[in-house]
Amino acid sequence: MNVDYPVVLGIALVVTVAAVVGYVVLARQRTAALAAAGLSPGGGRLRRHLPYVLLLAALPLLLVGLARPSAEVTVPRVAGTVILVFDASNSMQATDLKPSRLAAARKAATAFVENQPSSVDIGVVVFGDQALQTQRPTDDHDLALAAINRVGGTGGTSLGQAILASLSSITGKPVSLPADPSAPVGDDLGYWPSASIVLFSDGEENGGTDVSSATALAAAAGVRIQTVGVGTAGGTTVEVDGYQLATALNSQQLTTIAQATGGKYLKADDADGLADSTRSIDLRLTSKREPLELTAPFAGAALVLLVVGALLMSRWHGRIV
Repeated sequence: MNVDYPVVLGIALVVTVAAVVGYVVLARQRTAALAAAGLSPGGGRLRRHLPYVLLLAALPLLLVGLARPSAEVTVPRVAGTVILVFDASNSMQATDLKPSRLAAARKAATAFVENQPSSVDIGVVVFGDQALQTQRPTDDHDLALAAINRVGGTGGTSLGQAILASLSSITGKPVSLPADPSAPVGDDLGYWPSASIVLFSDGEENGGTDVSSATALAAAAGVRIQTVGVGTAGGTTVEVDGYQLATALNSQQLTTIAQATGGKYLKADDADGLADSTRSIDLRLTSKREPLELTAPFAGAALVLLVVGALLMSRWHGRIV
């Protein structure tokens, strides 16, 4: 236990000892005076002394409360870092979710951010052929929302590169796959159990960084990937450079990524359902040591003793003091 004014504790000790000594002396003098007059104190020892003992016990509690005591307690809270990752490839312009897959993903991500406490730092990464960090993790959620609103779409898809860019954002340093495939995975990244990646994508992959290796790197670093499927299994067509290309939700790819890191795959059949589904994303529950001021408990305990002592004094002796 810590106190803001330790000198008050010394004063409390001196005053309490003086009060107790004074009470003992007065009680003995009263008993001697009654004995000299041939009278008995009357009542048992408990009745004679308990009300005063309670009143005296309240005194140090009140004084300790004035010293502003506090203690550190472990407080559970939702905390950590979340990187929202948006697939900005050409296929995300498809309209099997209205008004488009990308617009639906932005809506879902916005709903997610608005439901997070300030203890969660949120960053934004956008990817197509390459990945670009548009907002570093921050507890200023307005900045994250502004970055989400700026997300646009073009190009191909590299899920693996998106995961590496997200890990770079979490660790604060460039992350790449080891050149030697036999080298240990993730040994130099550290362990980040309070970090999560939320990947909004239709799951279509057009090459680039190997997604399985990137996923293994995230798992080794303790980072879970929650995937959110954007699109429908039936799919639709999208026009790219004058060509009509078929595109559909690849839920198997997204499920594999999530399960490999201990995360979850979420899906929805429409934009509103997709926004609702992000509320079930499982963030880490962590704990933090925080100071808890104990002035009120000490004062409350002293007040109880004073009230009980006064009531007993009134009932047993017919007076409050």
